[in-house]
Amino acid sequence: MNIAFTQDQLLLIILAVIFLIAVIFIVVAWMKTSSSRNSVALLEKQAELKKIELVEKDLESKRRKEDLANLSEEDQEKLKQIRLNTSEVMAQVGLLNTEVSVKVEQLEAKTELLKLKKLSQQLDKKERELEKSLEK
Repeated sequence: MNIAFTQDQLLLIILAVIFLIAVIFIVVAWMKTSSSRNSVALLEKQAELKKIELVEKDLESKRRKEDLANLSEEDQEKLKQIRLNTSEVMAQVGLLNTEVSVKVEQLEAKTELLKLKKLSQQLDKKERELEKSLEK
């Protein structure tokens, strides 16, 4: 099965291959561009939502300040005391959490030390046994 191409046919085949590669390249570039546009649009929407969220938080903060200004001195003092108590409790929670973490780390280290001591003793025993069997 011997196929012979003329120069014109060979030129057409080469041009067709080049055209096919160009079309593939264009399609891939177009898909990347489309994907990039979608990503940019998504990021723009996210930024817009973030701005709205920040404005809402700011308005809520202003509303709370106005509400606090409308409270009596006694109520404001109660709120202040509650905040102080909450801060103290959170500090105690943080301290206890740290203590627990340190104790857990200490227990893990002690457990590891015990395991290593046992392993060392076992290795020493094996080594003595091997030395005795080599001397025989």
